[in-house]
Amino acid sequence: METYGWNEAMGMRLLEKLKADLKIAMRAQDQEAKDGIRQVMSEFFKLTVPIVLESGKKSSRPKSAEEITNDDILGVIAGLVKSEKIMLEAKKAPSSRYLELLLSYLPRTASREEVAAWVRANIDLAQFKNTMQAMGPIMKHFGQAADGAVVREVLQELAGA
Repeated sequence: METYGWNEAMGMRLLEKLKADLKIAMRAQDQEAKDGIRQVMSEFFKLTVPIVLESGKKSSRPKSAEEITNDDILGVIAGLVKSEKIMLEAKKAPSSRYLELLLSYLPRTASREEVAAWVRANIDLAQFKNTMQAMGPIMKHFGQAADGAVVREVLQELAGA
């Protein structure tokens, strides 16, 4: 599964990488990878842009390929990962090839230690009435690379310390 996956250092849009990986999976006759990538791409119709019709009614339309951003796709993949983990939990299975494929496209998440170190170096918790108010700037810095639950736990630990 080394051929599949994406990271920002590759210098290509995630959409292009998914299309390229789909071609690789088709040539290699890798049915599981092909199905997994097609599942991700089938979710793109849910990505919409709000519009106002001539009549003044508000509506939306699907985003075109040029309008779909890496963050849009990462959000789709994160949702699929969440639902796959729920399915695996119900089956009492540790993992699946589909889950591994999905995770290969997500950015590496920041560890608890990385989050704590960054918070200690950059956030003065005393400036907030409530330590949880620091979640905003922390999540803005880490973006998709940090798990909100981990950030909350780190803040609770630092507030108690």
